[in-house]
Amino acid sequence: MPEPSAQLIVSRDQAIGRIVLNQPDKHNAISLDMWRGLAQAVDDFQADAQVRMVLIEGAGDKAFSAGADISQFEKQRGSQETIEIYNAAVAAAQNTLQGIAKPTIAKIRGYCLGGGMGVALRCDLRIAAADARFGIPAARIGLGYGLDSLRPLVQIVGPSRAKEILFTAKRFDAAQALAMGLINQCVAVDQLDATVADYAATIAGNAPLTVTAVKRIVAEALRDEAKCDRALCQSLVDACYTSEDYAEGRRAFMEKRKPTFRGR
Repeated sequence: MPEPSAQLIVSRDQAIGRIVLNQPDKHNAISLDMWRGLAQAVDDFQADAQVRMVLIEGAGDKAFSAGADISQFEKQRGSQETIEIYNAAVAAAQNTLQGIAKPTIAKIRGYCLGGGMGVALRCDLRIAAADARFGIPAARIGLGYGLDSLRPLVQIVGPSRAKEILFTAKRFDAAQALAMGLINQCVAVDQLDATVADYAATIAGNAPLTVTAVKRIVAEALRDEAKCDRALCQSLVDACYTSEDYAEGRRAFMEKRKPTFRGR
């Protein structure tokens, strides 16, 4: 388990891995070190058999993350060489987050902009408070977003909404984000902690093999039919049916008790 750092706090609460973006004085803007630390934290949670799901949030009550730390741009994104180094770190963090086999939740308060929204989009679920605000201001800065950066947004909200978000560089409130499918839930500010805790505990308590299978098969379903790995999908389903957890689930149902799943 990584040691907590000043800008990225990593911890585990029983079966739930937690990552806190911790620059509240900068609305949790993500520095180069934070991008690198995020990739490492997610990798560590993937390797930790005790972790069944991962929760990402921002410190304080003003922002999930307002995006990349623009104060670093002159030094770390001011030349072609530094841009490539920076972009590689961002891609590694986002790809690692999107690729983790375990389910992920973004818990969102306040600003969720630019790179911060990129992090949230790589999570499986996004649960936001009513005070959340979303946007990608690239068109106001002159930044370019590549195919891999835009694909999650397009897959989640569709091409027309993605163009609206990017062309206008506007900020959208939580109700608008819910309507366009950008978030899964919009709840009152004072209900966010309880709602996310309930989702996290519910997911962590469900059969890990089933949840992992669903996550991977959904990813395969988004691919072109010619590239979809049907054999892999079937093997994941078969592994569920032959698992100890499936037997435990059947017994628990018959005995009218909560099942105890072990991920095998």
